[in-house]
Amino acid sequence: MRDASAERRSWLPVVWRVCHGLMAVFFALAAYVQINDPDAGLWMVGYGVPAALSVSVGLDPHVTEMLPWRRVADLHVMISSAAVAMLGWRLQGGGATDILQQEEGRELSGLVLTVVWFLLCRHSGRAPVGSLRVWAAVAITVFPFAAWFYYHLNQNLRSSWPPHCRTAL
Repeated sequence: MRDASAERRSWLPVVWRVCHGLMAVFFALAAYVQINDPDAGLWMVGYGVPAALSVSVGLDPHVTEMLPWRRVADLHVMISSAAVAMLGWRLQGGGATDILQQEEGRELSGLVLTVVWFLLCRHSGRAPVGSLRVWAAVAITVFPFAAWFYYHLNQNLRSSWPPHCRTAL
């Protein structure tokens, strides 16, 4: 019985690292598609930082315990949380119903994703990652790719988007 548990546990760090690699790719793609956006620099940094930090965790999971990594991640979470509050207030005040059809809603969703990802990663290098954290990482990793794929397959969902959002990828 112990051998099966140990064998299952040996796969958890591999899945954890793969999730970080995939999220680094996603965040890098999210930074790239901002090239057509009027405020591209802001959003490229907003997605570039999570991409770089995800790469670092994918290469060395214990990096989350190093002070520079934690400070950069905490600063990003703090700034993103403030931006989420402002965008949420703007969307709520405007009476938005389908937030993914509005640019502010997509920006809010991306920021929430980065915040949740960093909170999941926080102190993950202290001990071997557990199955709950790994399964949460898998779910969070699959969601943005599935959503992006779905929105890019259905052209009618993108018809009301501004031109700079339709031409990136």
